[in-house]
Formats: sequence, structure tokens, C-alpha cells
Amino acid sequence: MTSELMDSIELGRRLGKSSAALANWRYLGLGPKFVKVGKAVRYRVSDVETWLQEQTRQQTGAA
Repeated sequence: MTSELMDSIELGRRLGKSSAALANWRYLGLGPKFVKVGKAVRYRVSDVETWLQEQTRQQTGAA
């Protein structure tokens, strides 16, 4: 199964985050799942959408 891929720049634009912030998220195990293609980091659109759904909160104190 294949899905559309985006790079860190594209995802950063979509989320309003820098490539450095996304790299930090990857290091910490935060953020959406990613794929390594050689040295390149790519994000499946479907994984990003799933991750965004998981970030939905009802209140600020909710875990």
C-alpha cells in the first residue's frame, strides 16, 4: 500500500513548525510517524492525518 508522501518542509508549512522542530519531535518520539528513504525523511499524509486526529482535545488539562 502506498500513500502520498511529504517532506519536512511541506509538513512544517502545514503545521506552522520549522524543520528543526520536526527533527526534535522525531528525536523525542513525538509527532507523526515518519519514513526514512535513504537519508531523506518523509511523512505519509495518512499518518499525519491520523496523528492530527489523536491531538484533538476537549480542554487544556486533558491528557
